[in-house]
Amino acid sequence: MTATAHADRGLWRRYLRRPVGVLALAVLLLVVLAGLLAPLLAPHDPNHVDFTLAQAPPGPGHLMGGDSTGRDIFSRLLFGARTTVYGAAVACLTGIALGVPSGVAAGYLGGRVDRISSWLSDAVQSVPGMVVLLIVAAGTGSNFTVLMVTIGVFMAPGYYRISRSRALAVRKEPYIDAARVAGLTDVQVLRSHVLRAVRAPIIIQTALTAGIAMGMQTGLQFLGVGAASTPSWGQMMNDGFRTMLNHPLILLWPSAALGLTIAALAFAGSTLADLVSVRTDEPQRARRDPAEPGSRSTGELVHAPEDAALRIENLRVSYRDGRQVVRGVSLDVAPGEVLGIVGESGSGKSQTVFSALDLLPAAAHSVADAIWIGGREVSGLPRAKRHALLGAEIGYVPQEPMSNLDPCYTIGYQLVEPLRAVHGLSRAQARERAREILQRVGLADPERLLASYPHQISGGMAQRVLIAGAVAGHPGLLIADEPTTALDVTVQAEVLELLRELQAERGMALVIVTHNFGVVADICNRVAVMKNGEIIETGPVDRIFANPADPYTTELIQASQETTETRTELDEAQDRKAHA
Repeated sequence: MTATAHADRGLWRRYLRRPVGVLALAVLLLVVLAGLLAPLLAPHDPNHVDFTLAQAPPGPGHLMGGDSTGRDIFSRLLFGARTTVYGAAVACLTGIALGVPSGVAAGYLGGRVDRISSWLSDAVQSVPGMVVLLIVAAGTGSNFTVLMVTIGVFMAPGYYRISRSRALAVRKEPYIDAARVAGLTDVQVLRSHVLRAVRAPIIIQTALTAGIAMGMQTGLQFLGVGAASTPSWGQMMNDGFRTMLNHPLILLWPSAALGLTIAALAFAGSTLADLVSVRTDEPQRARRDPAEPGSRSTGELVHAPEDAALRIENLRVSYRDGRQVVRGVSLDVAPGEVLGIVGESGSGKSQTVFSALDLLPAAAHSVADAIWIGGREVSGLPRAKRHALLGAEIGYVPQEPMSNLDPCYTIGYQLVEPLRAVHGLSRAQARERAREILQRVGLADPERLLASYPHQISGGMAQRVLIAGAVAGHPGLLIADEPTTALDVTVQAEVLELLRELQAERGMALVIVTHNFGVVADICNRVAVMKNGEIIETGPVDRIFANPADPYTTELIQASQETTETRTELDEAQDRKAHA
């Protein structure tokens, strides 16, 4: 089996884990099968007129009753599904055939090709579509296929804009240059790399186009355009509109069928696009081309998935503007172990832990071969179930404590409400646990603190409050993102000591994200060094300090030592001044 086939099977398995997508796909398949099998499923000829059935209610032999002229509504609904699906397919295929190749070529090649293609796209958009459709209908005798091709032509600019925009975003990516250097022609690059980058937005656009095409063809049929002998939902809605005061069910059935079909298209397209977009900002993963950056896994995995509190395999994070900020990162941490992720600002360390927490911003997209939390693979879980892990199995300590506490609420409220929502405690139970954990993190007079607002406490106290909130749910994994950045030297040491104590007594796995190797040396067992979205070195802290393998690691260690020496000199100078 080819790598592409394996990838498609994996995509299908992930799709089947999405309940909304599965339900939407089931509705679409039902509509398509109803149309294809209409001659077998329809109990009556859709054009047979029985005057005794005119405006008849649902009954034996006529599941949905009769229309205003005495035709069986259920039979016409089935044959109408065939007409609707066929028309939408013709419109979408026309739009794709005209818009995608021209958009990709314009965005990738630029220059004159881009200018001419954009001018043609703008020209098509400036034409009044409904007027043209009526002219085409009159000139072709309301030929349905020609009408749907015409609708597809008017939909092509939508495909063009999306394809061009995506091609512009990826044409300067390093892997495109690598493919050129490897000897691929422009046509091969377009087919192998750029076209893959437009798959996800094209799926969304196709779902939108199919829905619009269905709506437009229904509107034309509602106006009487089309052959009267061809059953369609638009004709049925026209009939129902004229009789809705006397017999509203005639309008209900085709309207419900059209609405459900368009909604199913939207949900199925959105789900599938979310799954395939993981390949839009990176080269084809299955090929593992060494010339393409980001296609390899960086980092050392030490623990088996079932033994790790957190295990990330081949994580990639990219943004809508084409930036890839994490490139194939792999790491793990076991219960009772402290892992440090260290690197300068922009190295991708925070984006890595945000991906594990499923807390990336809306403009970012992450994909990993697998993410294990507490021995459970969670990357395929729905977002609601991923978020259910927060506060229960995962605790998180953010940086800048004052900005992570809501100034509108008391400390007590901000500690108690999560305990009630996540763990189902009563208000009294949650308040008692909050009081106990505040005492455990070294904050005296917890009752006064629970009644205080964030502006009434210091930065060091606020950081301890955040740590208290993170461990209050007894998580197995605690992630601390730059927990000492905004604190002075003395408070930093106190916070690190507190984290060390809590981690040891509760047996938690602790992940420390920091730019300071001094923090790593103080508290961590292992360290992963990140630069430009990749892990460049990983191993036990003692070995990394004694014999760093990468020059960048050496620079980070030296910078941390210089900072420590400077702070020591300042402290000594202040002590001498105080004694003088």
